[in-house]
Amino acid sequence: MTKVIILSGDGIRFSITGPTGPEHRRLANRVMEKALDNAGLPFEAMTYIVSTGYGRLNVPFADKQFSEISCHAKGIGELFPDAKTIIDIGGQDSKAITVKEGRTTNFIMNDKCAAGSGRFLEIIADSLEVDLERLGELSLDSKNPAEISNICTVWAEQEIRAKLVEGTPLNDLIAGVHESLVSRVVRMVKRLAVKDPVIMTGGVAKNRGVVKVLSDKLGRPISVPAEPLISGALGAALLGKELVKRAAKKGMSLEREHRVLREIDTA
Repeated sequence: MTKVIILSGDGIRFSITGPTGPEHRRLANRVMEKALDNAGLPFEAMTYIVSTGYGRLNVPFADKQFSEISCHAKGIGELFPDAKTIIDIGGQDSKAITVKEGRTTNFIMNDKCAAGSGRFLEIIADSLEVDLERLGELSLDSKNPAEISNICTVWAEQEIRAKLVEGTPLNDLIAGVHESLVSRVVRMVKRLAVKDPVIMTGGVAKNRGVVKVLSDKLGRPISVPAEPLISGALGAALLGKELVKRAAKKGMSLEREHRVLREIDTA
């Protein structure tokens, strides 16, 4: 997913989230234009633009790039000032970050396999012909989660189909999928010194079933932002705001390199 947050003096002016297509550079242009249109602002009104995430280098009109680790720490620090641990499960990877006062103290991430990310849930939802948004709701009704033994997404998908044919209830299969995903994440998270409060971000944080399993396996309460998808984008905007303020204090101005949004079309 691609997200845009426009930050003004009194907070978030506008935010938008949309699916990321294959043409990242043109997509960034389209999403930004849509955000500006909905906010009723011209591109020239943007003081500074920061990009983050896997596609951060594919945003030609960005003035600076920050890693998603730094941006998640900053964004969650704004929403949950007392946060000590962040667990982010997105579509491409999962990561755990320990923070202090909105700054990263340590992190670990897994981007080697879909089975440890939201992509695993997308594949299984498609295989079971269930809407992705319904997975959490359905899993919460399970009394006996199925055991999914395969750690590879492809083999796990086949195992799940076989169990479905054998008569395993759908709710138990989905609950088993959540258990499988969370077990991988927890093994990674426990390599850090996890402290409360623990905050979960990323698209998978919208799945109540996964949040519950994660809380149970860690033995800790898990808090989720009202919109867990935009935590990193919020952090990027806040870091940009800090750069502008710091420059102003030194009597400097941050000259923007890309004054016209449409330049991206010929980049």
